[in-house]
Amino acid sequence: MLKLDTLPALLNDLVAIRIFEPASKLRSLELMEQFFGISHSRKTYYKIAPDCVGLKKTVEQKVVCFAGLHYSFNFDILFYDVTTLYFETFEEDGLRKNGFSKDNKSQQPQILIALMVSKEGFPVAYEVFSGNTFEGNTIIPVIKDFIQRNRVKEFTVVADAAMISSENIQQLTQNNINYIVGARLGNIPVVLLETIDKSISREDGKSIRIKTDNGYLICSYSSVRYRKDRYEMEKLLRCG
Repeated sequence: MLKLDTLPALLNDLVAIRIFEPASKLRSLELMEQFFGISHSRKTYYKIAPDCVGLKKTVEQKVVCFAGLHYSFNFDILFYDVTTLYFETFEEDGLRKNGFSKDNKSQQPQILIALMVSKEGFPVAYEVFSGNTFEGNTIIPVIKDFIQRNRVKEFTVVADAAMISSENIQQLTQNNINYIVGARLGNIPVVLLETIDKSISREDGKSIRIKTDNGYLICSYSSVRYRKDRYEMEKLLRCG
C-alpha cells in the first residue's frame, strides 16, 4: 500500500479507511475507532481540512513515483475521464455549481473531477473544476499541465468520444500529443460508413485502419456486437 508518510496521519488514515468502507469523512472517523482502535477527533479534521488542498502537488509527486516503481509507469500512456460529485445542498458558491449531473442531481450543486490513471488503473493525477464546466473543455489544459510538470516527452492519452472535439484534436496535434478515443458512429459521414462496410472483413478480431481528417480510424468486427445491435434495431422497428 502507498503510504504518504510525510502527510498528516489523519489524512493517511482517511484514505486507508475508504478501502475498508467508502463513507463520509465523519463516518470514517467512527469506523476507524470502532474497528481499528484509531482515534481522531472531529476538531482535528476540521483543523487540517483547509490545508489539505495545498497538498495536491505533494500527493501527486508521491503517487507518480510509486506508480513508476511498482507498475513501471513511464508516462507513455494515460487514461483520462471525468465525473461529477454533488453536494447535499441547493445553494451554489464559487466552485459548487449546477450543471450536467452524472448522478441525476441536476438541482443540486456539484463539482467536476478529472482523473488520470495509468494503464493498470492506478491514479496519478486529478483536477477539480466548477460544476458547470463542460467536460470537453478540461482535457487540453489538464493534459498539458501534467506533461509540463512531469517533463514528459512521449505521451498518449486515451479518452472517450465526449472529450474530443475538432478544436481539441487540433490542439492535441499542435502539441504533439498522441491520442486514442472512441469514435461515435452517429458522427461518421455516410461516405466513410460505406467505406467501412465495403472494407471490413466479417470475422471476429479482423480490423481495418482508415486515414481521416481526425486521425486514423481503426474498426474491428465482433459477431457478438453485430447480433446485439441487430436485435436492438429490429426491436425498435417492431415497436415503431
